[in-house]
Amino acid sequence: MFQVTTKNLYDLKKDDQGKIIYDDDFFGQQTSLTVSGQLEGELGATALGAIYTFGPTFRAENSNTPRHLAEFWMIEPEVAFLDQEELMDLEEDFIKYCVRWALDNCKDDLEFLNQMIDKTLLERLNGVLKETFVRLPYTEGINILQDAIKKGKKFEFPCNWGDDLASEHERYLVEEHFKKPVIMTDYPTAIKSFYMKQNEATANGGSIGYKGVEAPAPTMQGTDVLFPQIGEIIGGSVREADYDKLMAEINRRQMDMTHLWWYLDTRRWGSCPHAGFGLGFERLILFVTGMQNIRDVIPFPRTPRSAEF
Repeated sequence: MFQVTTKNLYDLKKDDQGKIIYDDDFFGQQTSLTVSGQLEGELGATALGAIYTFGPTFRAENSNTPRHLAEFWMIEPEVAFLDQEELMDLEEDFIKYCVRWALDNCKDDLEFLNQMIDKTLLERLNGVLKETFVRLPYTEGINILQDAIKKGKKFEFPCNWGDDLASEHERYLVEEHFKKPVIMTDYPTAIKSFYMKQNEATANGGSIGYKGVEAPAPTMQGTDVLFPQIGEIIGGSVREADYDKLMAEINRRQMDMTHLWWYLDTRRWGSCPHAGFGLGFERLILFVTGMQNIRDVIPFPRTPRSAEF
């Protein structure tokens, strides 16, 4: 996260332990730029049924790739009483609606981009509308990738069960194996966030997730949409609504929840099943336009070592 302060960095007020004192700062406490509106969105969804947030988000990751920005815009729908299957339906319908709107309303622009930038753009966009997205449990995806390695496919990064898949793995599944968008589900608990709903546990310490696929360790109901040329375009999940289960995961990770007491209270006093996702707006524009670098689809890109504007 990027920290926000009005303090004089050359004359910081500290306590006896050398820790910075924030009582003279603008907010009176350590504060950072937002990385997501999800947690607040959950509160809105459980009150109103269905909401979305749309605004700038900030990630202080030193990711120097053609698809990462330090500041980007994110659309985050959140819906009450939504299960994993319905969440995947919503993610697929959402993207198809956006692509269809672009084809219907920006035809001249897309034809120009198809001619000048990417000769397969219109074919690819229409293909997304025609195809039903593959719904693939993480465990099955790992098996497919490992079979590909046995047959001679070379990857730069490892892809054993429990690894967080790299873009090259995601693009192999989408572009070479299935040749259509993929929604990957049921990720290992260890590589996903604490708020995701855990799948049913098995006697041997594993879990049973989507499509009844059995995994060797606990998994969570994450649902990431993987697209050709882009990799992950949506990250979503069913949220854990049970207070005791949420607290057990927080304690297992030894997390400090001092500033998220209000989030725990949304479960403590009764909640409901809910789910949602985040879609990076620039990644959607990147896909729809056929551009190759995300810096070309935002007016003033902020990236590591670059914030002139």
